[in-house]
Amino acid sequence: MVARIHTIAFQGIDALNIDVQVTFTPGLPAFTIVGLPDKAVGESRERVRAALNGLGLSLPAKRITVNLSPADVLKEGSHFDLPIALGLLVSMNVLSSQELQEYIVLGELALDGSLLPVNGVLPTAIAAFAQDKGLICPEACGQEAAWAGDIRILAPKHLLALINHFKGTQILPIPQRANIPQQKFNLDMRDVKGQEMAKRAFEIAAAGAHNILMLGPPGAGKSMLAARMPTILPDLEPEEALEISMIQSVAGLISEGHIQRARPYRAPHHSASLAAMVGGGPNAKPGEISLSHHGVLFLDELPEFSRATLEALRQPIETGNITVARVNAHVTYPARVQLIAAMNPCKCGYLSNPGLACGRAPKCGQDYQAKISGPILDRIDLHLDLPAVKIDDLHLPPAKEGSAEIRERVRLARKKQKQRYLELAPHLKIRTNAAVDDGLLREIAQPDPEGRKMLERAADKFNFSARGYHRLLRVARTIADLENEDHIRLTHIAEAISYRKISMMQAA
Repeated sequence: MVARIHTIAFQGIDALNIDVQVTFTPGLPAFTIVGLPDKAVGESRERVRAALNGLGLSLPAKRITVNLSPADVLKEGSHFDLPIALGLLVSMNVLSSQELQEYIVLGELALDGSLLPVNGVLPTAIAAFAQDKGLICPEACGQEAAWAGDIRILAPKHLLALINHFKGTQILPIPQRANIPQQKFNLDMRDVKGQEMAKRAFEIAAAGAHNILMLGPPGAGKSMLAARMPTILPDLEPEEALEISMIQSVAGLISEGHIQRARPYRAPHHSASLAAMVGGGPNAKPGEISLSHHGVLFLDELPEFSRATLEALRQPIETGNITVARVNAHVTYPARVQLIAAMNPCKCGYLSNPGLACGRAPKCGQDYQAKISGPILDRIDLHLDLPAVKIDDLHLPPAKEGSAEIRERVRLARKKQKQRYLELAPHLKIRTNAAVDDGLLREIAQPDPEGRKMLERAADKFNFSARGYHRLLRVARTIADLENEDHIRLTHIAEAISYRKISMMQAA
């Protein structure tokens, strides 16, 4: 007799069905796990053996073979402990195979038989819901699994409690969804003084999910503005929250069953490695780009990042996903991020101030800015040249308009965009202007005759690439949406062109 237990393996955020097959055969006593297990899976032999001994159950003196099918898929992680243990219990006639066939099982075993939390419970629960199966997971993961929908969930704290449940001597409580804490912000755009044009650009960027680059001297407010971007972004839609939470579940970032309510804001240090940014490592885990999905990725001191790391941003910025290829894994993660980048004009930071600039100016500025390649700049929609803040501006009273007012305008603009794309291309699931492909852009972003003439003159003068031309149209479309205009006019084109200043300086 071969006992079979259903579990999963992960490829990115996708859950692949794995069949854990357990059999006892005559021969010298041995415990073998086959089917491309990694070291963590191979070590489950000792954890399972100790956990069963703790229950007073000894493995028979036979040859025990555990096969993880399909055998050509790499199995990794400690969540195979519980399905292997249940397979052994079925083979030992402790539990019924028929009842366990209705569940997908995952969980790590401690040596005393208690169940420890594992990563990826939410994607597994969603996969179980799609297959009309129940889920068995550790108690610490029950609240997370409850977000998948109306599925049968068993979340025991100990292996003995699970056995007693199937024996009918104990009833496991049904896990409930964890309360989502209310989103609160301690920052406000009202705190930013002397950078009114920058605040306007951030409003446009938030409304259309556009990428933005700030260039300015130290103390101009670049980091301050970036930190306040989440305060003007709209709330997550349910589908967006689910996508983000699935990524965080695989990465092990969900605690106490609290799924994501706020849009992610990631600000990795410029010393971050390529694998940390794009994902990877032995298990091809998601990186900072994927963890910023539907949120903000802030890269301060942009030229200080390694060249390879910056160039790796090209694909996700353009396509909204990133493929991590490793010897043992080849997975694709969603990565629809809003990039906010900041940089000084030169190494010393005071290129535009003759009294403070170093003796190598302007050569130092040219060398420093050359670290950012043209293709990366071309993929950034809004380019801001921030001046130094005047001391007098710091003593001005707080602005009347803060994050709440800007956030409301952003919400209305995004609502308009969502409705437009639901009518024009519902199958594409486009939410913002930044995600519109070039074909649909020609349909929804046609400027009036005066605006077209200005756009053509600017394109000829500053040598816009086709990508830069289309990104400028996307920004103009967002500006029109903020003003609740159905058509793009001359003023919208003119404002959009003003935000390509860094590119125009290079082109000139």
